[in-house]
Amino acid sequence: MRDSLLIKAAFSEKTERPPVWMMRQAGRFMPQYWEIKNKYSFLEMCKTPELAADVTMLPVDLLGIDAAILFSDILVTGEAMGGDLSFTQNIGPKFANPVRTQKDIDNLNTDCISELQYVADAIKVIQQRLKGSIPLIGFAGAPFTVMSYLVEGGSSKDFKLTKLMLHNEPEMAHQLLSKIATVTADYLNLQIAAGVNAVQIFDSWAQALAWDDYKEFSHRYIAEIISKLNRKDIPVISFCKGSSVFAPLMAEAKPDVISIDWNVDLLDIKKRLPQGIAVQGNLDPHILYADKKVIKERIYRLFDRMKGENGFIFNLGHGIMPDIPFDNVKYAVEVIKEYKY
Repeated sequence: MRDSLLIKAAFSEKTERPPVWMMRQAGRFMPQYWEIKNKYSFLEMCKTPELAADVTMLPVDLLGIDAAILFSDILVTGEAMGGDLSFTQNIGPKFANPVRTQKDIDNLNTDCISELQYVADAIKVIQQRLKGSIPLIGFAGAPFTVMSYLVEGGSSKDFKLTKLMLHNEPEMAHQLLSKIATVTADYLNLQIAAGVNAVQIFDSWAQALAWDDYKEFSHRYIAEIISKLNRKDIPVISFCKGSSVFAPLMAEAKPDVISIDWNVDLLDIKKRLPQGIAVQGNLDPHILYADKKVIKERIYRLFDRMKGENGFIFNLGHGIMPDIPFDNVKYAVEVIKEYKY
């Protein structure tokens, strides 16, 4: 895998073209995904290694992507720690036992990696199917993002309860974040031991935080996790919504790659990062709704801008939306794979 496009680009080595994978590349925009989803619950799909492998392989087989990403969810760590997790159609994830008091935090279990063995089993099945063709990316949710779901009890528009804990009970917030960070580092090392070729940390809700709060309640825990990873030959990708603002601080946690949202010029942000940190991104996913000529023009505009830069992985600024036409995603991958520096 060390010679694959993705791993070379992640380590800022020269590649003949940018590698491509997309966040949420195995998901609801695919009819084939729904054929599986209509038979099983979301958590059943995550927890059954053969099903997780089936979904992981969809974009490999149907899109010809340069990397697979493990089919799972960022909240499996919260569940393993004692969260009563469920997913409901059109509502999303819910924790029936939100974490809001000191007792709730004390009750969370950090010695819970055995609860996540199904993920290691899925990785082994996926690698058997990939047969060394492309790398497999593992991932975990960042502590602040997982915390927000545990405290709110599900998705939130304003993160009011989470922010109240940060501001009124900072010691409790740090205890909770520290527990999640411990489990997250163990979980990513479990994935590395099981055979993933790269890992990504998703801080999906970081943009809700002010700079000082991001530094105190998110960045420090991501830095702690990265410092604990068995990362020899395993690139670490750090993603957050808000990376166009937070990227210089994210770099201090020493990831190999920073995944950038679409609110910034990618070359400009790369020039502001330390030498040797690659960038991933940063096409606005909404472009994939547009006419094909627009999709091609925007991809070429990004690639022409990044020409001559080592350490560039093509991705979206966030995930593929469920109603983006499959043909448009397939076309985008074809355009990218035809491009030569």
